[in-house]
Amino acid sequence: MSENQNIPAIEMCGVNVAAMRDASLTVVEDVNWSVAASEFWVIAGQEHSGKSDLLMLAAGLMLPASGNYKLFGTDAKNFGEAELAERLRVGFVFQGGQLFNRLTIVENIALPLQYQKNLPAAEATQAAQSLLELLELAPLAEVTPPNVAAAWRQRAALARALILKPEVLLLDNPQAGLGARHLQWWLRFLEQLSRGHECSGGQPITIAATADDLRPWKNERRKFALLRDKKFIPLGAWNEVETADDPVVKELLAVQLETANLTI
Repeated sequence: MSENQNIPAIEMCGVNVAAMRDASLTVVEDVNWSVAASEFWVIAGQEHSGKSDLLMLAAGLMLPASGNYKLFGTDAKNFGEAELAERLRVGFVFQGGQLFNRLTIVENIALPLQYQKNLPAAEATQAAQSLLELLELAPLAEVTPPNVAAAWRQRAALARALILKPEVLLLDNPQAGLGARHLQWWLRFLEQLSRGHECSGGQPITIAATADDLRPWKNERRKFALLRDKKFIPLGAWNEVETADDPVVKELLAVQLETANLTI
């Protein structure tokens, strides 16, 4: 974990977020957001509200159009080769997984160890075995992503993000397209990561996930925010979400789930 627990893992002050595909287009304005170590945030919004763009910026993969963004206390504008270690403290799970189709599942998971840690392929593959078992991916290890169901590709993307033992985990709409069984698994596993899991040495991981359905995320420990009309609106804890007099929040709470008990 970070040496100084008083420094926010993520800190945005007056940040304008540009669209990934068009840097001239601002999708979220004047974001003021601070994420302390071990917090679990859910950022909800409708389609095209800027959720993915905000998360990409939080990961240090994009710079703010304006404003100040610090990752572990380091200004993102100053990121260079010397700051690579800071960025590697963040794991990112793209919506849909975004795996390399020509690599097997295990090769996808092991790739960060080869690319960032210069491990030989065989050594990196061996290091990935524990995550394969933990995420129930071992039977699919030698299969390529096009031959794997979407829900399992999403788990493989999570394993790839965890292989470098990040302190912060960012997930772009991880619940999208999941059936009830897989959704329950994700909710339980992310809660375990947030509290401290053996795969992170028992250290709690700071988590921020985007969502277009709020109901599965009900949990008194989590913090919530809304993206609406280009604004980042902190909502607070779950009880404040349930009582929010906002039509978009009410809409995001109105989706009927496949099962009656998906809260953790």
